[in-house]
Amino acid sequence: MKRRVCLLGATGSIGESTLDVIARHPDRFEVAALAAHRSVDKLAAACARFRPAHAALLDAAAADALRARLRAEGIATQVHAGAAGLATVAALPEADTVLAAIVGAAGLAPTLAAARAGKRILLANKEALVIGGSLFMQAVREGGATLLPVDSEHNAIFQCLPPGYAGPHSAGVRRILLTASGGPFRSRRPEELADVTPDEACAHPNWSMGRKISVDSATMMNKGLEVIEAHWLFGAPSDAIEVVLHPQSVVHSLVEYADGSVLAQLGHPDMRTPIAQALAHPDRIDAGVARLDLAALAALSFERPDGARFPCLALAYRALEAGGTAPAVLNAANEVAVAAFLAGGARFTDIAAACAEALERVAAERADSLATALAADARSRAVARAFLDTRAAAPRRGLAGAH
Repeated sequence: MKRRVCLLGATGSIGESTLDVIARHPDRFEVAALAAHRSVDKLAAACARFRPAHAALLDAAAADALRARLRAEGIATQVHAGAAGLATVAALPEADTVLAAIVGAAGLAPTLAAARAGKRILLANKEALVIGGSLFMQAVREGGATLLPVDSEHNAIFQCLPPGYAGPHSAGVRRILLTASGGPFRSRRPEELADVTPDEACAHPNWSMGRKISVDSATMMNKGLEVIEAHWLFGAPSDAIEVVLHPQSVVHSLVEYADGSVLAQLGHPDMRTPIAQALAHPDRIDAGVARLDLAALAALSFERPDGARFPCLALAYRALEAGGTAPAVLNAANEVAVAAFLAGGARFTDIAAACAEALERVAAERADSLATALAADARSRAVARAFLDTRAAAPRRGLAGAH
């Protein structure tokens, strides 16, 4: 029987890779719904190709434009709008599988809706666990949902764990090792980072990704958020999750066991591999990825991350240990700071500084409801914006004083 897939984040890099895998296996998968933020052209093209019964755009005006476009082209896809529209398609009775790949806090509500509806969730939106970890895991349990990680590192860990894994103590797991490429600034001196440009930060050496996640990789905030995600996915405490730099991005993560065994998952840096693994689990299917030639690689190297170069990593551990809404505070400040950096309104080093300021000024509370998590998110955004505004104004004040 075909799996019927709802794809949240259909127009991003994960969404495009997912549609590529699905297109290779029309006998196994069918697209039931497609959703995105505001990319009318890309979503219209995907609807024309895959003919889903439903589509949704978070931006209401964009949804209106998509609806008119599809109607003019004779495509009978029902279009939904806004946050409610995303939640509707995530919980569709006719979709059994939801791949959650909407970037940022916007992905939390529809992913929660999928969990409460008992879907088979392929999770690529780490913010669902960073912002609402306990809430989301509770929704998975209560809704009877199945959770499969799609992030390459967490998918690798999943593949290295034994069937029926129920936490470190039950399986003899000693340590989880998340690999990180180190991004474009792995060898850049910390004092040189203030003046890097958005294009430099987005030039990832191994992966083809969107601009926001590329910046997160450059700061290693992405890896810090993955530490928080690993805590919730695999029940591991922070001191059992370690990050190691691996510039080649071939070993995607490792699991160390009590007997000294270390299991690793290897593959080309191509997101179609973890997507295909999660889509077909427990089966294996062709993902269109080239075979790995170990002899051609010649060498694989590993090193510890430099805390001076990557302060965001320590901030993520700090948020995880603080618990409650602290991870939501961190994520919100990071989203604001990265957006400002990409728009030319902040320096690269302001990203970590804004996140540290938010963690300092927004007290962590118990994350006992979605409203509480979103309120912490909103407070953090306000703090981060005010901090960045002050940073931007400081040079102008200095010049005025000099005159």
